[in-house]
Amino acid sequence: MRTARVTVLMKPEEKAALEEKAARRGVSSGEYLRLAVDNFEKISDDQEAELQELARELKAALPKMKASLESSCKTLEALHEENDAFFRERGIA
Repeated sequence: MRTARVTVLMKPEEKAALEEKAARRGVSSGEYLRLAVDNFEKISDDQEAELQELARELKAALPKMKASLESSCKTLEALHEENDAFFRERGIA
């Protein structure tokens, strides 16, 4: 049974944002805060360094990924045009 109380002071707009976030998740403001506290952990310096390295790798890979997606889109557009022509020639479309 929960019997200990914690008082948190915040601006009215912060409280409104808290209540909105809690409502979107279908929980009370108190439950939202309990979940936030339970799930909050500071990451270690090693974890932070690993995340930074992963972010750098992702940033470096993005141009190649974008080019690949653009190429795929062009291929799909060409295939779509071929299919349209195929069906038009046969009076299907």
